[in-house]
Amino acid sequence: MKRYEQLSREIELLAIDKNISLNKMLTTVCELLQSNIEHFDWVGFYFHDTQRPVLHLKAFAGDPTEHTEIPFGKGICGQVALSNEHFLVEDVTKQDNYIACSLTVKSELVVPLFVDNKNIGQIDIDSHKLKAFSKKDVAFLEEINRYVSQKIKS
Repeated sequence: MKRYEQLSREIELLAIDKNISLNKMLTTVCELLQSNIEHFDWVGFYFHDTQRPVLHLKAFAGDPTEHTEIPFGKGICGQVALSNEHFLVEDVTKQDNYIACSLTVKSELVVPLFVDNKNIGQIDIDSHKLKAFSKKDVAFLEEINRYVSQKIKS
């Protein structure tokens, strides 16, 4: 398993590599995080639709999901699309507005992705463990999203 610092550096290098497309970077980030961080069982990037208030799944690693489009306000991801703030859920069964992707998901963390101070999407992490996430995870994902933003702007 790679450490957060090592993963962060690898992802930073993806962001500055002109030979890697945004789509390839997103897929690689999902795969790196899901395969190297024990409590990251599903990792995905959702992006805002430019015409409608919905999110579209652009890249993911983990089990396939039927939730490839999520309306703003619905579920944890949809709430983050409106709030512009991360949302850490220690126990998904305690959330009224939760969209169940899998019966094995116990906790979720969603961190918004900003480009020029505008929320354009988010990274969504599911875990099979209760209370899986910490402030360290939030800070790490905010850093990863800064690299993704850098790639989008380049």
